[in-house]
Amino acid sequence: MTRPTSRDVATAAGVSQATVSLVLGEKWRGRVSERTADHVRHTATELGYRPNLAARNLRLGSTRTALLVVPALTNEFFARVYTGAARVAAQHGFGVVLYPSPDGTGPARDPFPSARAALDGVIASSMATDALEALGGDGLPLVMLDSDPTAHAAAHVNLAIADGMRQITEHLLAHGHRRILHLASAVDSWTFHVRANALTALLPPTTELRTVRAHLSVDAARTAMESALDTPRGHRPTAIVCDDDILAAGACKAARRLGLRIPEDLSVTGFDDLALATAVEPELTTVRLPAERVGEQGMTALLAVLEGTPWTAGDIPVELVVRDSSGPAPTT
Repeated sequence: MTRPTSRDVATAAGVSQATVSLVLGEKWRGRVSERTADHVRHTATELGYRPNLAARNLRLGSTRTALLVVPALTNEFFARVYTGAARVAAQHGFGVVLYPSPDGTGPARDPFPSARAALDGVIASSMATDALEALGGDGLPLVMLDSDPTAHAAAHVNLAIADGMRQITEHLLAHGHRRILHLASAVDSWTFHVRANALTALLPPTTELRTVRAHLSVDAARTAMESALDTPRGHRPTAIVCDDDILAAGACKAARRLGLRIPEDLSVTGFDDLALATAVEPELTTVRLPAERVGEQGMTALLAVLEGTPWTAGDIPVELVVRDSSGPAPTT
C-alpha cells in the first residue's frame, strides 16, 4: 500500500488540501472551525497519515535535530545528560542524536556528510571548543556544557564544580584531615582543571597535599593508589579526594588490598554520584552532579539561541552527599 498523502486526507474528509495543511500544521485557529479541525485530525488518524518530515524540513530550512557530542558512552553522567536533553527536545518537536567522539575529548569528526545540512545545532558536553571545529566551523549554533565558559560558543551551561570541591574540602577539614591525596583524572579537560585548582586554593598551608593522576578506570585508579598508599602510617594520607566516582571505587579497592579500613584508616570521596557510589561498600561520600538538569538546560539554551533569544543562567548548584566512606581522621 502507498503511504497516504495530505490530498488523500482532504478527499476523505471532504475539505480542501489547504484546510488539511492548516489543521495538521496547527494554524487553523481563526480560519477553520473547531469541529472541522477535529474531523480532519480524526480522518488523518484513520488513514494512518504521517507528515513527510523530510519535505517539511526542506521547505522550512530546519531539521529540528540537535547533535549531542560526548567524550564517551560508557560514563553514566553523559547518559543522564542525554536523557535531560532529549526530554526537553521532545517537548518542542526536536530530536537529539547522541554522538560519542571517537577520540574522547580530542577532535570530533563530523558524523554527517555536512553537519550544517543535517542539524540545527550542536550541544557538546565536557569537550574543548577547538575539538568541535569539524562540526561547528560552518556556523552551526554551539552550546557548551561543563566546559570553559570563556570559550567561544553561542551559550554555556556549567555546574558549580568549584563549589562542589569546596564542600568536600570543608567536610574533610572539619573531620581533622590534614594529609590529603588528590587522585586526579588524567583527562586534560576544563572540568578536571577546575577541581584541581579549587582543591589547591581551598586547603590551608598547614595541610599536606599530594597529587596522583590516573586514567578514568577502576583498574588504573587501583594500581595508582596501591603504589601511593604503600608508605609508613605516619606519612600516609588520611583522605583521598577523587575527581570521579570511578576513581574513588579504584581507591577503595586499593585500600582493601593493603588492609586499610575505610573510613577508620582512610577516608575516600568521589565526584558525580553515579550509581556506582551506592554499589560499593562502604557507600561513597561524593558530590552529586545533576546531569539530567545539565542536559535540560543545554537543550533549552539551544532552543533560545535558535529563536534569537539571549541565554543567561548561573551555574547549576551541586550537593555533597555524605555517606560511610568518610569520617574522622585517624588519631595517629
